[in-house]
Amino acid sequence: MSENQAQNLPVGRNLKIGLFHLGSGMADVMATGVWNRIMISDLGFAATPVGLLVSLRYFLAPLGVWAGRMSDRRAVGGYRRLFWIWLGRAMMALSLVGLGLITAELARGTVATVVTWAAISLAMLLFSLGNALSGSTFLALVYDRAPQHQRGRAVGLVWTFLLLGFTVGGIMFGVLLPTDEDPATAITFSPDTLQTLFVVAGLVMAALWFFSLLGEERRSSGAAARPSESEYTTTLRADLGLVWKNRRLRFFMVYLGLSMLFAFSQDLILEPFAGDVFGMSAEHTNRFAAYWGSMAIVGTLLFLWLSRRFKWLTNTVMSYIGVGILTVTFALFAYAGVAELRGLITPGLILLGFGLGLWNVGTLGLMMDMSPLGRAGTFLGFWTLVVTLARGVGVSGGGILRDLMLTATGDLTLSYVAVFALGTLGLAAALWALTRVRVRVFQAETAAAPSSRAEPAAIFANALD
Repeated sequence: MSENQAQNLPVGRNLKIGLFHLGSGMADVMATGVWNRIMISDLGFAATPVGLLVSLRYFLAPLGVWAGRMSDRRAVGGYRRLFWIWLGRAMMALSLVGLGLITAELARGTVATVVTWAAISLAMLLFSLGNALSGSTFLALVYDRAPQHQRGRAVGLVWTFLLLGFTVGGIMFGVLLPTDEDPATAITFSPDTLQTLFVVAGLVMAALWFFSLLGEERRSSGAAARPSESEYTTTLRADLGLVWKNRRLRFFMVYLGLSMLFAFSQDLILEPFAGDVFGMSAEHTNRFAAYWGSMAIVGTLLFLWLSRRFKWLTNTVMSYIGVGILTVTFALFAYAGVAELRGLITPGLILLGFGLGLWNVGTLGLMMDMSPLGRAGTFLGFWTLVVTLARGVGVSGGGILRDLMLTATGDLTLSYVAVFALGTLGLAAALWALTRVRVRVFQAETAAAPSSRAEPAAIFANALD
């Protein structure tokens, strides 16, 4: 659907499209909330290989740029976006089913061989490739589908459905994988139940992904329109050079990288932390995403409503509050581990969700604020790449640090506490970097710069320190 065809996006259709990210949130819970906990806590595998496999999708993010460019330039079967979206999501659904079958066999006592790990790696590779091919093209479809004045609402509702997916997924998967109370079993669930969980989850997500976008792109026989004359094709190296030369852009890149890296350093180890240190069951930890996801929705909607009424509640202020809450949360988890206070886990999950919701809303807004007029597409793509790679490092890094500390100290509790303590320091450093961004100063500098149709290097001539 081209820009001139996007006449209006009714709320009902917007909600239907949002169901796509309901499935996306559920898929994220399956990979980083269910599978990783089972592999690490219940089956006893090291966190490092599991973390690297889970975070593979973040390192394959540059493929999303390629898929987005391909969907811009040509149609496949008459569709520019849907071909890549449905191809990618079909790969993800099939890989989850395959992953469930393999993991269930391991839970039955099958010895993990090289062939087993190769099959697991292939499943996670397909999952990651599918995510990369469909993620950016889905956002492009939302952009095509909504006229300019409705895109803010469209993206906001889609983001809310992503958070809702974490909550629904946490509750649904907790019900589908109840605790097996038989003391003779070595694990806390039935392998057959685990297998059923992955098969049902794959089918539910596939149905959501297909239905949500059915009829949302018009079939065409022509190629995609060419880029506007005002757009420039630049290399990643050239864009990075522009970012690094501008002090405020440089600190914003540091803020993005640090906040994303350390905020998600808990992603892989949070559920295993509760299982290993406090003895919580898989049924209980599978609902963690429901706790923090529901609070993220509350925080997001509340502060979006407040920001419409209080002009001082800017994207920068929301980012400060969100990262500040996350810093306190990580310190709380570290203290809970040291003091062996299981009762702090639930308050920590509530704070985690509230902080993640505010941080995401504020930071997404800052990404737009820090994208100069006439170069928004280029810079939003670059910020997204920074965010994705930093998240991948954070997810895998949390597992690696846990294993290194466990090897060095032999203390399971201390190995988890080290991850949360380092996250506390890293998020505090992100807050410091944010104080150096100065959004209004940057916007004033770029507004005074030459026209966006000038050479890219000249755009920032008045903004370089």
